[in-house]
Amino acid sequence: MDFNELEQIRAEKIDVLRSAGIEPYPTRAKRTHTTQQAKQAFEQQETIEGADPIRVTLAGRVRAMRPMGKICFIHIEDIDGRLQLFFRVNEVGAEAMKLLTATVDLGDFIEASGEMVRTRTGEVSLLVHAYTMLAKAITPLPAGKDEIVDGELIQHGGLSDPELRYRQRYADLAVNPEVREIFRIRAKTIRALRCFMDDHQFLEVETPILQPIYGGAAARPFVTHHNQLHQDLYLRISFELYLKRLVVGGLERVYEIGRDFRNEGVSFKHNPEFTQLEFYWAYADYLQVMELTEKMISQVAMAVLGTMQITFDGKEIDLTPPWKRVNLRDGLIEATGIDIQQYPDGPSLAAAMQEKGIAANPQMPRGKLIDKLLGDHLEPTFIQPTFLYDYPIDISPLAKKIPGDPTMVERFEGFIGGMELCNAFTELNDPIDQEQRFLEMGRAYAEDDDENNPMDEDYLKAMCYGMPPQGGFGMGIDRLVMLLTGKRSIREVLLFPHLRERDRTGESSDS
Repeated sequence: MDFNELEQIRAEKIDVLRSAGIEPYPTRAKRTHTTQQAKQAFEQQETIEGADPIRVTLAGRVRAMRPMGKICFIHIEDIDGRLQLFFRVNEVGAEAMKLLTATVDLGDFIEASGEMVRTRTGEVSLLVHAYTMLAKAITPLPAGKDEIVDGELIQHGGLSDPELRYRQRYADLAVNPEVREIFRIRAKTIRALRCFMDDHQFLEVETPILQPIYGGAAARPFVTHHNQLHQDLYLRISFELYLKRLVVGGLERVYEIGRDFRNEGVSFKHNPEFTQLEFYWAYADYLQVMELTEKMISQVAMAVLGTMQITFDGKEIDLTPPWKRVNLRDGLIEATGIDIQQYPDGPSLAAAMQEKGIAANPQMPRGKLIDKLLGDHLEPTFIQPTFLYDYPIDISPLAKKIPGDPTMVERFEGFIGGMELCNAFTELNDPIDQEQRFLEMGRAYAEDDDENNPMDEDYLKAMCYGMPPQGGFGMGIDRLVMLLTGKRSIREVLLFPHLRERDRTGESSDS
């Protein structure tokens, strides 16, 4: 490896340790307590007069070090927090103390055994009797700054450049405690979603990630090739068509939490690989799913944050049900003055948009033009939780028609903080109607258009066995975590977001 000068100095300490008979990367650790467990055990023992000392072995990363001649103070950090190690020559010996100050650096992982004490300043500490190196850090962590707050040492991480943070998430996590908290909230969110679905009698299942035909969403797939089968396969863009096959098979309430992959643009709210929750609920419709959705999101927020009030992009948002409902047609009339029902095809709708000063390509399908109107003029206005409902059939090939109106379907999308969070339908369960929709989509959209889903003959066959009426739902978990953590960029809530490869100069166009 090509080490810089400082790294080379640290690397040389590895040889010093080995010369002293100490392996800087031992096979095993012998930790008996975390820092928090050790503190709790000591504080409990303190209340018992004449109690024996609490003896523990701790392990963690060195975050601060103050050698002071015959004594040395080191703060280590582990999963539970920080604790001070108190080294004295009387306990560890002169040679061990000399080796400590000569070979231990910030960022190293060390193990220390001894008894818990309270120092003269009142700080609960470990009086060390023996220590060893667990992992020598060659590269220093980015330096931060320290400050004293209410008598407590607070250390701030030294890694602030967004791109560097995403590229070196390991260093970001190591020096920025608030980043670690984001991913704790993410884990709690997924756990709370699972608990909610399980409590409502939904069965968690797994469906194929590699699929012979992609479908269930409007997106361009990633393509791969199976060498043994001599067959192109697609990374799934949705779980939908496989989950609905399970409903045909008699699993009346199913859900899946997993990864989807869409070969599309990267933005503050899009990543090519993302986590989604989808569920399908037999004998329910989109209105019942709407009620379950607001109940689920509000209860998850309460479980994770202890409140239904959140702050996102500087705005206070109340997740308490019931949420606002807005009819899509009425919403567009109010926002743009355009009644989409008056324009049955792309050219006429594009002309109406142009008359209102809205850029529109008359060659675009009507559905895409409606989607543009929605995205530009309605979505950004929905700061408080809002359900936009009743969509044109043009952009909803898998949803059931509204009785008495063959041009509209029972679909809603949920919006919070000016962005889409979820999407749901009363699912189409007529195989003949579904086949006709696939055919019409094929005629209306170019073959390479993201909106053009291929015909899935096996899915149609499954429908022909009889598919019960049902409500279906999909939600991007990454976006939900963005809302719960107040982060405006999806990259902040993904441990390893997709980034462009650096060129030879080290430059990247990622923001």
